[in-house]
Amino acid sequence: MCLIAIAWQTHPDFSLVVAANRDEWRARPTEPLRWWPDVPDLLAGRDVKAGGTWMGVTKGGRFAAVTNFRDPSDARDNARSRGQLVTEFLRDTEPPEAFFSGLAERASQYNGFNLIGGDRTGLFYLGSLEGRVHAIAPGVHGLSNHTLDEPWPKVRRAREAMESALRDTDPAARLFAMLADSTVAPDEELPNTGVGLEWERRLSPPLITGNVYGSRTSSVLTISRDATTFFEERTLDGDGKVTASNVFRFEAELR
Repeated sequence: MCLIAIAWQTHPDFSLVVAANRDEWRARPTEPLRWWPDVPDLLAGRDVKAGGTWMGVTKGGRFAAVTNFRDPSDARDNARSRGQLVTEFLRDTEPPEAFFSGLAERASQYNGFNLIGGDRTGLFYLGSLEGRVHAIAPGVHGLSNHTLDEPWPKVRRAREAMESALRDTDPAARLFAMLADSTVAPDEELPNTGVGLEWERRLSPPLITGNVYGSRTSSVLTISRDATTFFEERTLDGDGKVTASNVFRFEAELR
């Protein structure tokens, strides 16, 4: 993922609401959102190249999502795949905080990342830049390719859209509209992450278009307080047009 907006324990009907765009090279092979045949209680898309995922949930009520930390000066070809972080957490059975604490000790095995994960007992964040586990406070949060709640233009836009969407009975429509926003941020608001001004502009909207690299999926996930889980993933082409949609509803088997 390269943009995630989260509402955690701040809505009367939903314990968790997530809206996210996955930005990736279009040549990288991907499987769409589905129940994994080899891990039957895991619902996620799949990176065919490395076998991991960018965002997923389980029948037991665990959730996780990852973004890269943008720093082109610190990229290693021999680092472990960051998508495996999500898969490892979702397949794990120890309490979320314990998993995150263990991961902090081996974060250097990966290129820069931000991982969010949890279950009904708590939601946690670990950014490899800081190397410290944070319990996410109830409220609305945003994450892109820097630290949690870093006020990049797309993060501010995503948080504002989430706050507005929470006023609706069903927030999905407003959240998908935010994820489809391709408005480029003004130059004076752009971060400087070492990729050059042209790329900073290209990467500044929630929706990144382009036939080589861009937003490949938009996803909305809601988990209600009675454990009813809704997960929709929309596949996008280079122009941002929706070419497919996969929708799942299930009752989480809370443990």
